[in-house]
Amino acid sequence: MVIHSFFSALKVFPFLFLTYLLLEWLERKSSEKSLNLIGKAGKWGTIAGALTGLLPQCGFAAAASNFYAVRAISLGTLMAVFLTTSDEMLPILISNTVEPILIVKILAIKLFLGIFFGLLCDVVFRKSPLPVDVETLCVQEDCHCAGGGIVKPALFHSVKITCFVLLVTLALNSLLAILGEDFLSEIVFNRPILGPITSAFVGLVPNCSASVAITQLYIDGAMSFGSMMAGTLSGAGVGLLVLFRINHNRNENLKIVAILYVSAVVSGILLDFFY
Repeated sequence: MVIHSFFSALKVFPFLFLTYLLLEWLERKSSEKSLNLIGKAGKWGTIAGALTGLLPQCGFAAAASNFYAVRAISLGTLMAVFLTTSDEMLPILISNTVEPILIVKILAIKLFLGIFFGLLCDVVFRKSPLPVDVETLCVQEDCHCAGGGIVKPALFHSVKITCFVLLVTLALNSLLAILGEDFLSEIVFNRPILGPITSAFVGLVPNCSASVAITQLYIDGAMSFGSMMAGTLSGAGVGLLVLFRINHNRNENLKIVAILYVSAVVSGILLDFFY
């Protein structure tokens, strides 16, 4: 269990390191004007975020959380990444020889919903673009990076967040081991409305076990299509962990979780109704 938790956290490290390298480079090498263009990408940023989130690796959600914390991307772009991220869903579908047309359909629906809710967030919660602020992050994390190169502070941030992810992942894996392997199977029901509500809640668990269980339950016929989609839509992996660790506005973080959860539940219920 310890080894599994270690490697789960280690997978995130390269994404964090590259993210912080880019943030440090942007802060030191780019002009203020070009730096803040990232935050003004508008709908194109949301579309790009949704496409990136489709890749079977929750490290992109962790990277998006860091970019959002320094206001390099909008709330809509962050939400698009979170909604399209599905952790271990795609590998599980492929390993179970699920029909390619169904896999494409699932990914297409996630992409559409990620873009839709992302754009909706940017419209409803429209704010004047804030300047990208990497310096505040450095002060909060006490990285002592002033006057040095970009590798040392990037490495400092990455190691610190990876250790945090490791501790939480270890705690979650321990809890799941105590509760038993059938725990998720017993609390996720194949029922209208209740299924998506419960599945989306399980999907919020920042651990790959949630996405594996949800996807496998669907393949085994123990969960409806809408419930499976709700669980994988809310499953942003370690993205939420990193968001709460980096972004110190707790109320804003809770609002993001609420938007993510409601979007997943509504989508799941509608998919069960129309699918």
